[in-house]
Amino acid sequence: MPENQEKKTVFRKLKNTYRFVFYNDSNFEEVWQMRVTLLNFLSVFGFIFLLLVGGSIALVMFTPMREWVPGYPTQAMHNQLVANVMRMDSLEYELQTRDKYFRAMNAFISGREPKLTEPPSDSTNTDYSQITFTRSEQDSLLRKQVEEEEQFNFATGSSPSKETSILKTHFFKPINGVVTNHFNMKENHFGIDLVAKPNEVVKAVLDGTVVISTWTIETGYIIEIQHNANLLSVYKHNANLLKKSGEQVKAGDAIAIIGNSGDLSTGPHLHFEIWQNGKPVNPEDFIVF
Repeated sequence: MPENQEKKTVFRKLKNTYRFVFYNDSNFEEVWQMRVTLLNFLSVFGFIFLLLVGGSIALVMFTPMREWVPGYPTQAMHNQLVANVMRMDSLEYELQTRDKYFRAMNAFISGREPKLTEPPSDSTNTDYSQITFTRSEQDSLLRKQVEEEEQFNFATGSSPSKETSILKTHFFKPINGVVTNHFNMKENHFGIDLVAKPNEVVKAVLDGTVVISTWTIETGYIIEIQHNANLLSVYKHNANLLKKSGEQVKAGDAIAIIGNSGDLSTGPHLHFEIWQNGKPVNPEDFIVF
């Protein structure tokens, strides 16, 4: 039989009409009948098969049933993986911050000027000469506020020499606020908490060099300043930082904005610490708040 005639015969069989009849077995009465071709039957069967397959795939992809698939992680495993990735990222950031701190301290102790930023990589093509800086409305208001507050400050924060005792040091008040939590060594609270007006400016208590200006999970935006006489002042939970690591500051200079950043913060405030020779001291012993 020729091949062309075979194809016609197969196609003709697909178009043949068949009748399905249901009879009552007791009286042979015709109950229901259906006329269908083999082509229609295959089409309907294929559609139902594709519908079942598509529905099964959708259930597995968009419902919790996907967790039943062998090798697929559960929601708890997925949440744990995300948490681990975030912890690793935070740990890497903390290590980088610590390295920057050690480099800045090493340079400061050695009498060298700390680097403000890391050197640019060889792959950068940025043309820094084309960058223009403009002052925002908030920046102008902040500058005006600081200038108004500092215009009558005369040598209040002069830095003592290394031989000068901390008792003879005249500290500049970091912020105008109310002390809500006092210094307590037994509870590992190495500073005081100060509550002030929103967006209040935080100021440096003495002349010095910024050794840390960064963000951490627990303390939020934090800035630390190294002073003479081996003094270190710490300002935590800020909303924004105005100075970078390595910058020189004067007593009364604006260094941050009071805020509520960090997991350990319970509300808008400034956590302020003073350290001497690696040991915390009570700021209220030297500054009248």
